Amino acid sequence: LNEIKGLFKGYGYSIRYGILNAADYGVPQNRRRAIIIGKYLATPPELPLPCKQKVTIWDAISDLAYLESGEGEFEQEYRNSPKSDYEKKMRKGSWIPPNAVKEVLPKEHITKSVYSGTWSRMKQNDVAVTITTRFDTPSSGKFTHPFLNRAITVREAARLQSFPDTFKFIGSKMSQMKQVGNAVPPLLARKIARVIMHDIKRDNNE
Repeated sequence: LNEIKGLFKGYGYSIRYGILNAADYGVPQNRRRAIIIGKYLATPPELPLPCKQKVTIWDAISDLAYLESGEGEFEQEYRNSPKSDYEKKMRKGSWIPPNAVKEVLPKEHITKSVYSGTWSRMKQNDVAVTITTRFDTPSSGKFTHPFLNRAITVREAARLQSFPDTFKFIGSKMSQMKQVGNAVPPLLARKIARVIMHDIKRDNNE
């Protein structure tokens, strides 16, 4: 951080920085990222204020088709009505019992892993862990559907990242997982963009 501050200062920029959690900005996922906003020869805008209400996993994916492993098509009709404002927004334009963790598995099925939450189900009334590029693998993290016997799908992961359903991911499944897992959640990016745009408009009016 000190290196970045010094580099930008040498070019005449002031910066504002902080650690933002996507869960504080309407994204149903704990995803902490360092955000830095710089402004040339002026004071940069404040970072966006967090939202008061959290969005849970179930707020995000409960309306999607209840597919078992191997079922489903790339595009298909909704089977359920949206149950939350978040789902409406996104639509616009057992291995392990529910709420249980891997400790309920037989000892021979518990593998060693460097990832936290492996082989554990997502808790439907909680926010998701950080969505990585390997969310199709239960041994890579807490990516097992709240009650179906499978990992979450690309579309479910995209919902948890706050991608609208109109956004299409192309290429192989591995490519699509990278596109979802490596992205900045759109709702968080929008909040940051808004404070920058507000700052630009204020400067233009002065």
